[in-house]
Amino acid sequence: MLQRFRIDYAKTQPLRYVSSLDLQKIWERYLRRAGLTLAYSHGFSPQPRLQQAHPLPLGYLGAHELIDIWLEPAVELTSTEVQQRLIATPQPGIEINRVEAISLEAPTLAKQVTAADYTVWLLDPVDPKELSQRVSQLLNASSLPRERRGKVYDLRPLIESLSLLTDSPSNLVGLQMRLAAREGASGRPEEVIAALGFDPFAVRILRTRLHFHAPSG
Repeated sequence: MLQRFRIDYAKTQPLRYVSSLDLQKIWERYLRRAGLTLAYSHGFSPQPRLQQAHPLPLGYLGAHELIDIWLEPAVELTSTEVQQRLIATPQPGIEINRVEAISLEAPTLAKQVTAADYTVWLLDPVDPKELSQRVSQLLNASSLPRERRGKVYDLRPLIESLSLLTDSPSNLVGLQMRLAAREGASGRPEEVIAALGFDPFAVRILRTRLHFHAPSG
């Protein structure tokens, strides 16, 4: 019996500096401890069948990350049973928000992602009025040439929205942004911060939501 489930979870501080590859291994162990039998791919080197929607870069946190898992249980499981098993077996750095059953024929998540929402807090002192002016200038720019891995690209079309946060913790100044997250065209929050003229390393980044292609029909 093969079943597919989609897990909505938060990636929290204990896993902030864990790579996507290591996170994959953590999920494998987590599911095993929870008594959930992962299905494996076929072929010369079978691999556990689990797939992250859009892996977070190192140092990012996520409020609603998505991962699909394929299970081969002895007895059919409900999404509630899977969620209860995971919650009963805590994994530091992972907080389960929701589990839902997914059709085995459903499209791959990674190919459906179109954009991502981020909340970014600036850790250095910043004048909100100055930041607001810089945001306006950036949004009014026709292009924003940037360099990544030795190649020049235009950041501006990757910024779908950008605004100041009205409420930030610990008196930090923050931004909300929606950036394109398509294959070959993904915006990075730290690049937006750099384009605004601030230190891209003096930030705290939380991805709050992923956006996907609307279902056809």
